[in-house]
Amino acid sequence: MCGIAGFIHFERDNGRPEWAAIAHSMGETLHHRGPDDRGEWTCPAGALVHRRLAVIDPDRGRQPMTRSREGQDYVIVYNGELYNTGALRRDLEGRGHAFETASDTEVLLAAYLEYGEAVGTRLEGIYAFVIWDGARKQFFACRDRFGVKPFFYAWADDGAFVFGSELKALFAYPGLTPRVDAAGWCEVLGIGPARTAGVGVFAGVEELRPAHQMVIGPAGARQERYWSLVSRPHTDSYEDTVVRVRELVTGAVTRQLVSDVPLCTFLSGGLDSSVITAVAARDYQRRGLPALETYSFDYADNQKYFRPSSFQPDADWPWVERMVEAFHTRHTVLTCPIPDLAALLDQAMRAKDLPGMADVDASLLYFCRQVAQKHVVALSGECADEVFGGYPWFERPEMLHASTFPWSRDLDARREVFDPRLWKRLGVEDYVQYRYTQSVAQTPRLEGEDPENARRREVAWLNLNWFMSTLLDRKDRMSMWSGLEVRVPFCDHRLVEYVWNIPWCMKAMNGRRKQVLRDAAEGLLPEDVRTRPKSPYPKTHNPLYEELVRARVAEILADPAAPLHALVDENALRAGMLVSAGDYGRPWFGQLMAGPQMLAYLVQLNAWMVRFGLTV
Repeated sequence: MCGIAGFIHFERDNGRPEWAAIAHSMGETLHHRGPDDRGEWTCPAGALVHRRLAVIDPDRGRQPMTRSREGQDYVIVYNGELYNTGALRRDLEGRGHAFETASDTEVLLAAYLEYGEAVGTRLEGIYAFVIWDGARKQFFACRDRFGVKPFFYAWADDGAFVFGSELKALFAYPGLTPRVDAAGWCEVLGIGPARTAGVGVFAGVEELRPAHQMVIGPAGARQERYWSLVSRPHTDSYEDTVVRVRELVTGAVTRQLVSDVPLCTFLSGGLDSSVITAVAARDYQRRGLPALETYSFDYADNQKYFRPSSFQPDADWPWVERMVEAFHTRHTVLTCPIPDLAALLDQAMRAKDLPGMADVDASLLYFCRQVAQKHVVALSGECADEVFGGYPWFERPEMLHASTFPWSRDLDARREVFDPRLWKRLGVEDYVQYRYTQSVAQTPRLEGEDPENARRREVAWLNLNWFMSTLLDRKDRMSMWSGLEVRVPFCDHRLVEYVWNIPWCMKAMNGRRKQVLRDAAEGLLPEDVRTRPKSPYPKTHNPLYEELVRARVAEILADPAAPLHALVDENALRAGMLVSAGDYGRPWFGQLMAGPQMLAYLVQLNAWMVRFGLTV
């Protein structure tokens, strides 16, 4: 994995001398995404920048990569991984292409030369890339189907199209200044830590949406979608569905085990990570490789303080031990100290350039740093719940039928924290409702579907386009800040296409969520692991964390210069969260973010405003 950035300018004096320095500055902001190598390329129309984390063909896969055809240069910067490199390469060789390296970058560039703007439909993997097309004198940009790899862009005042893997790269371009308008504040206060697809939060900043591509030329830019989910009747029997799901999951994991550098899996002992670990461990054994390395995560003293709940019915460690015993993996338990968890809130914000999932982000950042000391690539079970319908809002009536985002259906916790005058002036609730209605209207419908299943399809659509995107954003920024590439097999588009049309009665056979995946794992996992109730990403139950973040918020409020004053209702905070213990009721986002996480979100909000000099 890597970081890309650059700018495109068809209007100014061609190839101005300062362009190389600007490109260098933009690349420096992405050093963490590519500590192994850097490269820059300039032409009369702009510059391309690349930071490399070498995974495939480390010696010869340098970027920007240039290939010539009929006297014209084609140059690519690419962040991602193709999982069908071998098949693409064989196809292209049959069409007369010759290759100098084993890298997927060269295959991707050749695929563009062969298929042009239809290249996205040929790709399987996670990617964001830009290609200079010397023949057409234009740039071509493309992003993977689910937005696993990021791509932000903005138009600068001087007319330049500026892009980067992260927001911070854009602001290294002269004249692009971070600013947040009313819509951006509504995103952060009412929708965050989620984010509307295509919206960069900062004024004037956009995101190339998943499954979209863009052409930037002298006449401007045009954008189009190259892939979409299609709703169609599911005609397979349940038995055939189970077999097909197993084939698709196994195939996705196996394809993503390709790497020239050390690889591991994240293992929580839950269904999703256990399936990935089991497939990977069996593949390693079949190929005669050393035992697969696995990692699980916990917090200091969590065994002492853990209390089961409806969201988290049991702890992970007994199930992790069961999997390690069954598959003989070389396992490491990583334990995050609570002071580190609180201290990393600021760095997690810097990694994302936005306030995020608070300690859920900070803990992942800590764990990724530890894993990256030994590994470059990890496989994670992220996104299975979004794809297979593993969350309670797929079946609890009050959540399923809420006329808003089911993972944050109650805005009361936010409303009680933020300044009511600001909340009303910005129109936060109207904005949230607008984004919800807009997104639901885009759901691919199935003609003749009954209202209950039609609603579940809407919720599934929201999950794929909102909740899953939030988790993928988090995974990318925290892992890449650490120099670690994390792959997500459950985001394989063929798997998602198939599962999208499996009816709920099959997904939740016998009334149990994700039963079709459990049945697909029969004979693959130990039976007790296969039937374990769902448990989410681990969170700390140690009261020390709450004490630390409460103290951080109190310290911020004691500083008259702190920008957070402009956002919050201080009287409500001092009378409520700053004195009360516990989780303050149900989560205000997802399943994990309750009272302590709201305090941590405020810490990140303040740090974000300071970092970018923001006012409201």
